[in-house]
Amino acid sequence: MKRRSTILTAALAVLIIVGLAAWRWGFGGAAETGSAASVWSERADLTQQELTKSFWDEKRGLFNNAAPCIAQLCTDPFNYWWMAHAVDVLTDGYERTGDMQYVTQLDKLYQGLLDRNAGVFINDYYDDMEWMALAWLHAFDATGDDRYQQAAMTLWQEIQTGWNDAMGGGIAWRKEQLDYKNTPANAPAIILAARVYTHTKADADLAWAKKLYDWEKSNLVDPDTGLVWDGINRQGDGAVDKDWKFTYGQGVFIGAGVELYQITKEQRYLDDARKTAANLKQDFLSPATGMLPSEGEGDGGLFKGVLVRYIGELLKLDPSQTELREMLLTNADSLWNYGKDKDKALFSNSWAQTPDAVVQLSTELSAVMLLEQAARIEKQE
Repeated sequence: MKRRSTILTAALAVLIIVGLAAWRWGFGGAAETGSAASVWSERADLTQQELTKSFWDEKRGLFNNAAPCIAQLCTDPFNYWWMAHAVDVLTDGYERTGDMQYVTQLDKLYQGLLDRNAGVFINDYYDDMEWMALAWLHAFDATGDDRYQQAAMTLWQEIQTGWNDAMGGGIAWRKEQLDYKNTPANAPAIILAARVYTHTKADADLAWAKKLYDWEKSNLVDPDTGLVWDGINRQGDGAVDKDWKFTYGQGVFIGAGVELYQITKEQRYLDDARKTAANLKQDFLSPATGMLPSEGEGDGGLFKGVLVRYIGELLKLDPSQTELREMLLTNADSLWNYGKDKDKALFSNSWAQTPDAVVQLSTELSAVMLLEQAARIEKQE
């Protein structure tokens, strides 16, 4: 995830949203999300359709970087990890609707990615490859297409080569900086190893998940609060980047705990996930509105989407977490009523403000992820 120079410092949203129902974590009742039983599913449909209409390039079999598409910036740089999340949201759409158009588009995207990346899915960033492996394994589970499973397993073998003894272990962020270890390169790898284990039942895969988890928790999680720090030794000084607090880091550690709890039934994993999720109120959510922060454009536009995906996984496992449920619905309600273009299902980096004239793919993907989670909650009610 080549994001360091483009991320704006995460700031809590302070806009008090007129008309937004108060948030349940100390602010009253749940946000009103409409009376129709399928309101969120319909909104997810509209947003998925807009994603294809405004971003899809049929000729390349890839999504453009922005809408409207402006000159070379449409296609360059090649945002590999954004495309991984595009695979995920198309799979979300297929799982929710059973509409074969999603399967057709996944097939085109698979080939488009291979064509753009010299016929392989391997690249120089371990975290990027983890997102891609997770996405194709998700697509395999939904469609049964063996190509997707093979892509995920090939990537998983490559990802394991990123482990080394610098900083006491952990997977490196990239191949040119093997002594820099961070949450983006380790927590998603835990989720991946655990999900691979559910397919292979190989003890080695589960051992990887546990080893990675123990390293991540020991080095990059605040034992008092559950806050997940970003990385260690970025500048070669052994320091932990404790001031780098991003929503996606919380999300993937929550997801890691959920996956390992489901396999092992060891309570500590679920307790850790709950603790990190509870800390969102302290370090990320607006005390006035319960809104997640804007984390800027570029890669930062995707961060909240990663968080809400894995909050959704925790809710599937533990539906008693009603405060998390209401947090997601509050954010979804604001996104739709305040963060959407008035004429199109295009969205803002801030889920409480109207979007800029140009909307980046990363930002749109996060909006799709949030609306798909709201639709999942709706279906469960």
